[in-house]
Amino acid sequence: MATAGDIVSDTTDPTELIAAIATPPGMGGVGMLRLSGPGAQQVAAKIVGLDLTPRQVRHCDFVNPFDGELIDQGLALWFVHGQSFTGEEVIELHTHGSPVVLQQLLQVVCELGARVARPGEFSERAFLNGKLDLAQAEAIADLIASGSAAAARAAARSLKGEFSKQVFALAEQLEMLRVFVEAVIDFPDEDLPEETAAALWGEVDALEYDIAAHLADGGRGERLRDGV
Repeated sequence: MATAGDIVSDTTDPTELIAAIATPPGMGGVGMLRLSGPGAQQVAAKIVGLDLTPRQVRHCDFVNPFDGELIDQGLALWFVHGQSFTGEEVIELHTHGSPVVLQQLLQVVCELGARVARPGEFSERAFLNGKLDLAQAEAIADLIASGSAAAARAAARSLKGEFSKQVFALAEQLEMLRVFVEAVIDFPDEDLPEETAAALWGEVDALEYDIAAHLADGGRGERLRDGV
């Protein structure tokens, strides 16, 4: 019989159903297994034995469909395609936080057609499906690894999209300047009024200042995350 550890891929295939234990290693009151990809709901239905309603939590038994043995009791939650963290169909199975129970569930879903997700693959799929940009995807790792309240706040702001909005605003300003300069190059016979040239250089200086300020702020963020 294949174990969960045998079913791992080093490539991203959006047609594959992936699964992983989403809570930290060790024992605890609650554990969670996440499934993402096509067929997640069908796989979960074989374990929970009832019809799930999108975005509604259901209390149910988790049963091994191969031998009929009860694995645990817990909560099941279904997110339909396009309305989940990854942008795919997602199932969350909330169990008691026993490593044995979680490993049993992971092995069952793998035997039903899923494979074990690579580290960070749920965030990767969220990025590929347009649910997160690259800065937000990196902020997830920063938030998880934050060693102080200040670092956690900085990562949370980045995850919310504040840093991305600032970068996009700088890129838009740069694009407008580029278009203006290209117009001057394409039409060299058109004299550029002195006040227009002065305004253009003023915008260049302001953009340079804003970029330098953001770079300095990025250094502060690195110190919050990694320490001095």
